[in-house]
Amino acid sequence: MAEEFNHELLCVLSGFGGQGLLFAGKVLANTGLIDGRHVSWMPSYGPEMRGGTANCSVSLSDDAIGSPFITRPTALIAMNQPSVEKFAASVQAGGTIVIDTTLAMDGAAGVQLADDVKVIAFKATEMAEAAGLKGLANIICLGRLWAETHFCTREVLDAALAKCVPAKKQHLLEPNRKALQMGIDLAQ
Repeated sequence: MAEEFNHELLCVLSGFGGQGLLFAGKVLANTGLIDGRHVSWMPSYGPEMRGGTANCSVSLSDDAIGSPFITRPTALIAMNQPSVEKFAASVQAGGTIVIDTTLAMDGAAGVQLADDVKVIAFKATEMAEAAGLKGLANIICLGRLWAETHFCTREVLDAALAKCVPAKKQHLLEPNRKALQMGIDLAQ
């Protein structure tokens, strides 16, 4: 029997510039491209690139996507407190929020969330550094989101990651795979 996956995902990935949220968003978008689904990937990094809050929005759907703007995401990856404060309250009922509490120490405390929003909070940056995977907390968070939402099959997720690591940086593919697996394993 074929592995089932969630056919629609409206995800915002947000954090400080330099945390790799745009890269994680590209991996997410490429899962849809590989699957032949409709995809929208919209980065927002302008002047925030160096330390301010940067984000990207990714839509995956079996149906045409009317707009790249996501005002009511079904999922959020937030890697700092300003990102939690800016986006968490907009997550749809039944949605999923993955928070890196290394830089978002308050998590979603004090944020008015919709009904049945699942909040998954853990110290992704600390985990990455402890495992010798500095700079890959973004991929750990992506792996944890996948384990919760199954936005594609595992084979497609692995293929998208391999596609997004440039040929000249192939030495980074295996550390990215390890980070992805760490995030997935958190769901066990």
